[in-house]
Amino acid sequence: MSRSRILTFVVLAVVTALPLSADGPATFKSKCAACHGQDGKGETAMGKKLGIRSLASKEVQKQSDADLLAITKKGKNKMPAYDGKIPENDVKAVVAHIRTLAQK
Repeated sequence: MSRSRILTFVVLAVVTALPLSADGPATFKSKCAACHGQDGKGETAMGKKLGIRSLASKEVQKQSDADLLAITKKGKNKMPAYDGKIPENDVKAVVAHIRTLAQK
């Protein structure tokens, strides 16, 4: 096998082994915004019906990333569990996106 083929094989192996980059805002928009709203304030018809509190609120923002990850994965109250439905790196990206909502 030539050096260039070996190098190509190694590069392809490394690239395919890397996790796909997660897009927190896009995942939030597709999986969360229907209830939580684009701004995370829960001011949607479903959010109001379910009594969702704002993700920008101090109560939510003071929770640890681990807490928010657990809630997203396991669900809480009327929020469904997303464990196995959303890849781990996407869940982490959504939590990072939730952190930006406090600034808006």
